[in-house]
Amino acid sequence: MKLAEVERLRGELADFVGDVFASVPRRDQRRWGECYLRGLMLDGRRKSIQPMAERLPDGNMQALQQFVSQSTWDETPVRRRIAERLTEVVTPRVWVVDDVSFPNCGTASPGVARQYCGALGKRANCQVAVSVHAATDSASCPLQWRLYLPREWAEDPARCRRAGIPLPVEHREKWRLALDILDELADWKLTVPIVVADAGYGQSTPFRLALHERGLGYVVAVTGREVAQPAEAVPHRPAYGGLGPPRLPRYRTPPVAVADLAADGGRAAFTPVTWREGSKGQMTLQFRVMSVRPAGKQATAAAQDSGGGRNRWDGVLPAETLLVEWPADQAAPTDYWMSNLPATTPARDLVRWAKMRWRIEHDYRELKHGLGLDHFEGRTWRGWHHHVTLVTAAQAFLTCHRHHPKAPTPASASTKSWTPSKTS
Repeated sequence: MKLAEVERLRGELADFVGDVFASVPRRDQRRWGECYLRGLMLDGRRKSIQPMAERLPDGNMQALQQFVSQSTWDETPVRRRIAERLTEVVTPRVWVVDDVSFPNCGTASPGVARQYCGALGKRANCQVAVSVHAATDSASCPLQWRLYLPREWAEDPARCRRAGIPLPVEHREKWRLALDILDELADWKLTVPIVVADAGYGQSTPFRLALHERGLGYVVAVTGREVAQPAEAVPHRPAYGGLGPPRLPRYRTPPVAVADLAADGGRAAFTPVTWREGSKGQMTLQFRVMSVRPAGKQATAAAQDSGGGRNRWDGVLPAETLLVEWPADQAAPTDYWMSNLPATTPARDLVRWAKMRWRIEHDYRELKHGLGLDHFEGRTWRGWHHHVTLVTAAQAFLTCHRHHPKAPTPASASTKSWTPSKTS
């Protein structure tokens, strides 16, 4: 945004800051929070503190640095109020679990390690954060974040102290961090709609079971290598011989990859589904919905385990709904999702929820390229969390502004809500 545009919004921004930063105790802290938000929204290649301070008429690099990296204000109530305010303006259809990487050449920033970096598409030195976003067809915004700490950090308390990470430190897998966020959002009394996630989370059987145990509906991506039994398969319990523990139930036949189950019946088993209005018209592809009994492992792992022992048992998992996509120009199905929603759920709804992750890619373009999510140059736990909170606040403000009743209607069809016709 140009400086003149930001200045025109200062009154509206002041009201927003007064609300979401009400928990920040000091007036000067709230003032620098509002100043930082204006810096994030202003045009400019870098959104680190020095260039933002130089662009702002009232910018002060030292004051902004102190506010973000050293000031002790608690970001959690700020994020909670942002989430509450956003869901008041935009009623989310799904909550999307995702993670984002921040390339980093150093070794001192909290959580930095050589790991898979989605921003670069390969293993590289980076930080990774897990997030949960509220999303509709026309808007989305992150609700909460967790910075992922690789095991090497959890095993080095001295390194954690240097980065200001609160001790004790526990290594938690990304799917566990996602569950932590969902539990916290539930504590905030936010209504959970459908949970959506990519295969990085969906292929985790413990993650899916934990969502189910929490009473959360989900549509999460899996790979075609995920194995399952047909819906009609029934486990049996082998006779107990009196020696050792009773044998667990199991299926009489080995599980097969969901790619094979989905392809059975060919294209005739797939039907066209229209789920959204895109920039080039209605989006329609071929899908199949079927019930399966997941085995909790991938086909490669199942093939390696030929011993028939307890690890082979796949009878405990509840039946799930498998959603499969088969594009017309492909020789076989390409995409798969598991859901604990009944197979009688309209296919259009399942597809629409599964595909809602496209909004999060839109989120990250705005958060990174527009608002400087990955431009923070500090090396402390507190500074990183403050910066991410302020970037979230800036995007939430812009989202609320765009959805004001007097705001202009979006020009792009892909940003409009879509109501399906009876024939869609």
